[in-house]
Amino acid sequence: MNNIIYIIVQLLVILLIAPLISGIIKKVKALSQKRKGPPVLQLYLDIYKLLKKDTVISDTASWIFKVTPYINITTALLAGLLIPVSLKLTPIGFGGDVIFIIYILAMGRFFMTLAGLDTGSTFGGMGSSREMAISSMIEPTLLVSVFTVGLISKSTSIHSMMETLSFIGMNILQPVYILCFLAMIIVIIAETCRIPVDDPATHLELTMVHEAMLLEYSGRHLALMELGAAVKQLVLITLLVNLFIPLDSLVTLDNALFTIGISILLYITKVVIASILIAIAEVNTVKLKLFSVPNLAAISFILSFLGFLQYFIVGGSHG
Repeated sequence: MNNIIYIIVQLLVILLIAPLISGIIKKVKALSQKRKGPPVLQLYLDIYKLLKKDTVISDTASWIFKVTPYINITTALLAGLLIPVSLKLTPIGFGGDVIFIIYILAMGRFFMTLAGLDTGSTFGGMGSSREMAISSMIEPTLLVSVFTVGLISKSTSIHSMMETLSFIGMNILQPVYILCFLAMIIVIIAETCRIPVDDPATHLELTMVHEAMLLEYSGRHLALMELGAAVKQLVLITLLVNLFIPLDSLVTLDNALFTIGISILLYITKVVIASILIAIAEVNTVKLKLFSVPNLAAISFILSFLGFLQYFIVGGSHG
C-alpha cells in the first residue's frame, strides 16, 4: 500500500513540476534579455495542444520512429520513480538502482538517436551523431560521481544514499562532496542540452544537437518527446539537489501528512532555485564550439575523479 501511494505521489509531482522547470528557465532568460518571454506555463499548453493533433510520419520511417516517443517518456518516468522527491515516503528501491537509473536513461537516449537516423534526415543524423558523442564523454563523470557518494553511504540505492547524506548534515561541505557536486552540475548541463553544450532554443544547423533529432516529429509524438525531455531534466536536477542538498532531516513534525507536504515543498523550492541558477548560468555563458565540448567533459571527469580520490585520501570516513 505504501509503495502504491509513493508511485502515485511521485508520478504526480514529476509530471506536474517537469514542464514548470522548463518554463522558469525560459522566463528567467527572457527577463534577463529585457523581453517579456513566454508564460511560465507555456509548455503545459503546448503539450496539451500537441496531444490533440495527429502525427505526420515519413514513408521511410520504421517502427523505431513510432515507438521512440513512448519509450522516451517511459524511461524518463521510470528513472524518476527511483529517485524519491521526499525521504518521508517509502520509495521503490533495490541494490544497484543508481546503475539502473543511469542505463534506463541511456536506453531512452539510444532509441532517440536511432529515431533521428530512421527517417534519413540530414539534420536527424547529425543530431544523433553529436548526441552520442557528447553522452559518451559525459556518462563516465556521472558514474564516478554517484559511485563516490555510494562508497560513502555503503550502498548503491538512491534512497540509502539520500538518507546517509541527510544524516551527515553539514559534513557535505567536505571537498569530496563539493567536487562531485560541481561535476554533476556539468553533467546536467550536457545531458539536458543546455548552453554551453547545446542551445535548445535554436534551429541553426551548426549548433543543433537535441532539437535536430525532434524535427521529424509532430502531434502527440512531439508532445511525448518534449514531455520526456522535461521529465529527464527534472530527474537529473532531483538527483543533484536531493543527494547534495539534503533538507528532509529538518522536517520533524508529528503529523505525517504535514511532514510529507512540507518535505515536498522543500523539494520543489530546491528544484525551482536550481532552475533559476541554470538560467542565470546560461545567460552569462556563450555556446561552445562542438570541438570544445570534450574539454568541458574532461573538466567534469577530473572533478569527479578528484572527488573519488579524496574519499580514499581522508580514509573513507565522512560520517
